[in-house]
Amino acid sequence: MTAPVFVVDEVPDGPEYVLEGPEGRHAVSVKRLRPGEEIVLTDGRGRWTEGVVRAAEGKDRLVVSDLTGIQEEPAPTPRITVVQALPKGDRGELAVETMTETGVDAIVPWSASRCITQWKGERGVKALGKWRATAREAGKQSRRVRFPEVADAMTTRQVAALLAEADLAAVLHEERDYGSEPLATAELPTTGEIVLVVGPEGGVSPEELQVFAAAGARTYRLGRTVLRTSTAGTAAVALLLGRTGRWS
Repeated sequence: MTAPVFVVDEVPDGPEYVLEGPEGRHAVSVKRLRPGEEIVLTDGRGRWTEGVVRAAEGKDRLVVSDLTGIQEEPAPTPRITVVQALPKGDRGELAVETMTETGVDAIVPWSASRCITQWKGERGVKALGKWRATAREAGKQSRRVRFPEVADAMTTRQVAALLAEADLAAVLHEERDYGSEPLATAELPTTGEIVLVVGPEGGVSPEELQVFAAAGARTYRLGRTVLRTSTAGTAAVALLLGRTGRWS
């Protein structure tokens, strides 16, 4: 297994570093790392370094030595952004977690017309914070050094503007007799940006489909079965990562 990942504000460039605070506590008291074990320190934006645990002090201090110097993982291409309609309950965090583990590059919460859940006021701020915290923790768990960006929630018009700038603008739509194409055979760009819209449980409304079509988006389906909104994005990201060669 690859070395566990811990997040720092700034990746250290020196030969030694002391990991403290919540990350240090997690390393010492939860992961129970011991001298000689390797770890990765990252800022979550692609910069990272690897080192060896020299000592664990108290409950929240980990002394790391033999740092390998700052390295940077290039931004992947094509970049994959999933516009995720707001699911009910904690299924939003589930979608963020599994898409992050799979390899999505950005997640955009979308207040679709058929969403039962709507982010307003303090509730919206709290929910967005949970999505971002989930992306961070899932990024660490899956040993990523470049975590997905979780944008502010967007309206349908804002999502349409995002689709208009994409090299591939796709909307997952499983409605019978609609004429959606298989995502498995869609022509994919080798560079640039792929933006994929995942609708709510009730589906993307005809009005929203019209707005997205005007922005240049096309509708696609994953297969014969209909997935829940919290799993469709993960399945689509996996398919795109395999087809673009990013999983090769």
